[in-house]
Amino acid sequence: MGTPTPSNSPVETPSAKWGLIAGNGRFPFLVLEGARSQGIEMAVIALREEASPELEKSARRLHWVGLGELGRTIDLLHQEGITRAVMAGQVKHNKIFSIRPDWRFSKLLLTLPRKNTDSLIGAVARVLESEGIELVDSTAFLKPLVPQPGVLTRRKPDEREAADMEYGLGVARHIASMDLGQTVVVRDRACVAIEAMEGTDEIIERAARITGGEDLTVIKVSKPNQDMRFDVPVVGLPTIEFMKRFHATALAVDAYKTLLFDRAQLVATADGAGIAIQAFEPAATQTAQTAGGGAASSGVKR
Repeated sequence: MGTPTPSNSPVETPSAKWGLIAGNGRFPFLVLEGARSQGIEMAVIALREEASPELEKSARRLHWVGLGELGRTIDLLHQEGITRAVMAGQVKHNKIFSIRPDWRFSKLLLTLPRKNTDSLIGAVARVLESEGIELVDSTAFLKPLVPQPGVLTRRKPDEREAADMEYGLGVARHIASMDLGQTVVVRDRACVAIEAMEGTDEIIERAARITGGEDLTVIKVSKPNQDMRFDVPVVGLPTIEFMKRFHATALAVDAYKTLLFDRAQLVATADGAGIAIQAFEPAATQTAQTAGGGAASSGVKR
């Protein structure tokens, strides 16, 4: 079963001028490489508080903006003639407390009943759309990095890890449905740690501290009806290194809706550490069950 690809894929529109709104990490670099491999050169709007200065070496056209400079971002996108844009790279969730908004962003914030990720970035996407700039699927140029269902490593999860995945997927999807976080860490069908704003690597370390170094299972899921334009679940080499360091022996992710950065090297590193990775069919709709649901809510097929 292949990864679903819409027939009206935005990449198939060669006349469009593309822009990249870049946060931190490897994601923006991979998008630039993926677009360039298809003959598309992107203008980059880099977030000063987050994006790597190394982007200046990778992008032919780059502009720096502050996190709250929505008006300047729109002006630069128009200046570059951009009609389609990709948002790639993390903006740490706690940065919402330190944004210095311009008048355009201030006006937007006043309209929001909540200031979580979906609400905030979704509102920015609507503003861009009103300006004639379509924000598209952030994985559009990176489909080979998006896994299909199945075991991705040489070793499949053992009986304990499989049971922890089943339990953890139910918990993680319940948490994700409230837009609180996308990752949980489990030991013996007990939830040890739940992600909030700190990120995946930090909760792995916290879970290891709580359990005193016992073997752990990490579960990272997409949100129900995940908007693929932003906040897509990502796993990179640093997460695998954290798992190795803190005795997390298995990882469950959602197929079709997770990005595995440097995928071949990531899987090879997991194999070398004896870590099992399995991708599961994502939840079709928000689960109505309470946390700790079984196979029906988790999408696990045993």
